[in-house]
This record gives sequence, structure tokens and C-alpha cells, in this order.
Amino acid sequence: MSEQAAIRIFLVDDQSMIRAGFRSLLSQEGRFQVVGDSGDPRAAIDAIGKLRPDVVLLDISMPGLSGLDAIAMIRKVHPAAEVIMLTHHEGESFVTQALSSGADGYLSKDSEQSELVLAIDAVRRGNPFISPKVAGSLLRRGGAKSDDASGGTRLEGLTPREREVFQLLALGKSNKEVAKALSTSLGTVKKHRENLQRKLNCHSTAEMALLAMREGLMGS
Repeated sequence: MSEQAAIRIFLVDDQSMIRAGFRSLLSQEGRFQVVGDSGDPRAAIDAIGKLRPDVVLLDISMPGLSGLDAIAMIRKVHPAAEVIMLTHHEGESFVTQALSSGADGYLSKDSEQSELVLAIDAVRRGNPFISPKVAGSLLRRGGAKSDDASGGTRLEGLTPREREVFQLLALGKSNKEVAKALSTSLGTVKKHRENLQRKLNCHSTAEMALLAMREGLMGS
């Protein structure tokens, strides 16, 4: 049996007990390797640039630098890293800020242990992950509320084909996978994606996934 390379993880949280807990939890999974951790977000960014982990688990509320502001700085030193927010904050503004800043996942610290594993695996496959607890809270809070002042839905202005592309992208499909599924060219999908980002003001796959959930398009 061929041995698969471990998924390398870096933890950023100002509480040492939290970091120790997650280190212990992750060490139970042979597929994961915690290559570093830090309670100082600025020091963490330097270390991430040097260690180049696959996944960064990032808290939001930290002294000196918010995790939300740290996302862009992490992207600058290590663009390929997948960033999962791991936080007690479940409010819509925190979630939307994190996703629009480029986070790949958003997980509540109150989530079940198994969800952390699911989140890491999802973002490594290129799929966004939003904790069901967080998503459920958003849907309860804003399910009947429009994203714009007109009282309509942002999806109303999409063409039927744009809606198809949107749903596939929200599921984490790549441009190439969307093109294959819809029997169209890669260039056409890229153009649709640009139009969707402009029309919906969604600039990441995770943001599209959140919008799709709020619009009831991600149900089984």
C-alpha cells in the first residue's frame, strides 16, 4: 500500500490550552501532521511563510492582529495554503468577512471533533466548508431576509445557464469540472464565473456556497 503524504497543519490561536487541545486531537489522525503553532499572529505569518503548511487553522479574536486581517497576510506569504477559521464567533458579519477575505472554511469551536476532520478534508479537495452549526445559525437568522434592499434575491438576475454554473461552483466544482458537466468550453465557464462574481458580489467559492445555502440551493 502506497503511503500518502501527511496533511501539514499550522495552528494560530492566542490560547495555549486551545492549541494543545487541537494538537492532541489532530495527532489522533495519522494523516495529519501539526508542523507548528503560535499564539502571536504576526509571528505565525512569518512561520507559515517558512514552513509552508497545507492547512492553517486560524482564530479570529487575537491580540495585536485579527484573524480576519491575517488572512490576506497569510495569502501573501503562502498563497497555496488552505485557511480554515476556527472560532467562537458565529455571527453573519464574521462569516461573510472571513469568506470575502479568502478563507476556505469556517468552523465553530463548539463543533463536533469529527467536523474538524471533515473540514480539513473538504478544503484539501478544493471544496468550501462551513460548519453546519454556523450555517444553521445564519439560515435561522437571515433565511427570510434579503441580501439587498429591494426585498428580492440576488439570484433573480441570473440567466438559467448562470444559475447552473453558480450551483456547480457553489458545490466546489472546478472550472474544468463545470465545463465537462455542462458540455461547454473552459473559456465560457470562466466568463460565466466572472459575471457571477460581479452580479452576486461573491469573490470566492466559499462565499458562493454560503449564498447557495441561504437561497436554499444546497439541500439534499
